[in-house]
Amino acid sequence: MRIALGSDHRGYEGKRHLAPLLKKWGHQVRDFGCDSIRPCDYPDYAGAVARAVASGEYDVGILLDGSGIGMSIAANKVIGVRAAL
Repeated sequence: MRIALGSDHRGYEGKRHLAPLLKKWGHQVRDFGCDSIRPCDYPDYAGAVARAVASGEYDVGILLDGSGIGMSIAANKVIGVRAAL
């Protein structure tokens, strides 16, 4: 499966641990950011993952942030995407 990953600074550590596990299980994984625990704008990363899934480039996307609500809302603004907690 082709999986797009994205996070904000609060989800960075979780994503850092999740990506190698998904690869170990045989999935193709691309990390769309962010790249550290420095504060960042989550809609940038949620949008990038959502567009990659909506275009068919990736089968699914996984978004990690502090609560999950903000990234879900941002991803749902992309036509063809349905994101939920």
